[in-house]
Amino acid sequence: MQKRVTEIKGVKITNPDKVMFDDPIITKAEVVRYYAQVSKRMLPYICDRIISIVRCPNGISRSCFYKKHPGSGNREIVTISVLTGDKKTEDYFYIKNESGLLLEAQMGTLEFHLWGSRATELEKPDMMVFDLDPDEGMDPDRVRQGVRDIKAILFELSLRSYLKTSGGKGYHVVVPLKPAVSWDTFHDFARRVAEVMERKWPDRYTSNVRKANRTNRIFIDWIRNGRGATSIAPYSIRARKGAPVSMPIAWDELDTVAPDGIDMKAALLRIDSNDPWIDFFQNEQQLK
Repeated sequence: MQKRVTEIKGVKITNPDKVMFDDPIITKAEVVRYYAQVSKRMLPYICDRIISIVRCPNGISRSCFYKKHPGSGNREIVTISVLTGDKKTEDYFYIKNESGLLLEAQMGTLEFHLWGSRATELEKPDMMVFDLDPDEGMDPDRVRQGVRDIKAILFELSLRSYLKTSGGKGYHVVVPLKPAVSWDTFHDFARRVAEVMERKWPDRYTSNVRKANRTNRIFIDWIRNGRGATSIAPYSIRARKGAPVSMPIAWDELDTVAPDGIDMKAALLRIDSNDPWIDFFQNEQQLK
């Protein structure tokens, strides 16, 4: 029996009825259509950035795997050779267009994770991400206060920041920057911001990744701002129950939108309204 094939924006989708999420049921075709519909909003953040992906070829109820090196199947990816910390060269990849995004989804990719720099300026990062990772069972209002505290500290440093849901337990505070400094400077700055929060409110926050230091505190995850580290892309689906999305939101929505409160259906409704990050790439701010 021949397997059914459908086509979405010129990309052939094999097994379009394959179930990727069980509750609610979401098919492979629906995932690809989601990425097709959000691509105009998503591509400015993802194009020309090295990506790592989470691929679930048989849905999230089966095994998923993390992939950071190119493979066969996506003719639209661009391969780039990168010098690693041990002075070896490894191949990574990025996409340049909507077809590349949809071909990844066709192969079962659900999550897209990004480097903090673009391939054209690989050694000069331009997108800093702070992930507020709370201890288990923490009151959501405490997490929201953490978001406000880090926003205030960044504002004191003359840096404008943007907010998105993580699709998990916390929020992401994102700082767009001009590509002007090295990874070491970038990484060190992010660490110092987290340490300022820890010193100022030691009962609320920790900059230490160890779980033992996180008891009744929020880990201000600055580590993802290192060379080779990644963070979940804006508009990316998460490979978790309910298909939550890492969604850009306005600051005045903080009290009403939970970190995992926007799913695929809600995300598609939101892209028909105003873009809360519309001026994200118009910022001239930079580290010195």
